[in-house]
Amino acid sequence: MSQLARLLHLADSALPTGSFAYSYGLESSLTFGLLRTETEFRAYLYSFIQQAVSFELPFLTSAAAPDANLEVLLLEYDAQLLTPALHRASITQGKNWLKLLATFYPEAALGELSSELAQQALPAHFVPLYGLSLGHVGFATADIQHTYLHLALRDQLSAAIRLGFMGPMAGHLLQHDFYGVFENLLSTADIRPYTEATRCTVLLDVAQMLHDDIYSRLFQN
Repeated sequence: MSQLARLLHLADSALPTGSFAYSYGLESSLTFGLLRTETEFRAYLYSFIQQAVSFELPFLTSAAAPDANLEVLLLEYDAQLLTPALHRASITQGKNWLKLLATFYPEAALGELSSELAQQALPAHFVPLYGLSLGHVGFATADIQHTYLHLALRDQLSAAIRLGFMGPMAGHLLQHDFYGVFENLLSTADIRPYTEATRCTVLLDVAQMLHDDIYSRLFQN
């Protein structure tokens, strides 16, 4: 079976990794009026993808390298994830992801990695472990980057649809349009090492921090 088919399977929304349980600040942004129109949502989505390229991808790419220092990388990522709900979500997804990959690819010894992380009390954050695990399995770095951005984009638009902000057809059309956006960002961006990763959208962090103040929530974050 081709690597593409296997990667498509790992990007399937039906896999129990927990990503659909989180809105990453979208729900609170809608609830508190930070996003009201489709134009504002497009700007929000662009900023979200832009930060994924400038912050998450450097960690993901560095973790996928054969000589990655995972302990330092995980601790650095942990230090920069300042929103409590997002911090919890990242670790929950990271543990779920490792468990899933260890089941699919036992030869990659990812089950042993989970035990080592627990013994050393290291935070099992999703983004670095996503890059590391897929790199160990043998996927190309460019494919790992594209798939991660696909997951990020898909989950945000799925959340917007489930929150009733837009209909399914409009949401999926927007997703189709935004593939061109992140392909352009990837083609022009210089993916730096994790030591030069930057967070560029402070307002998204503020929205995520407001999430716990929502009276009735559909998503955890």
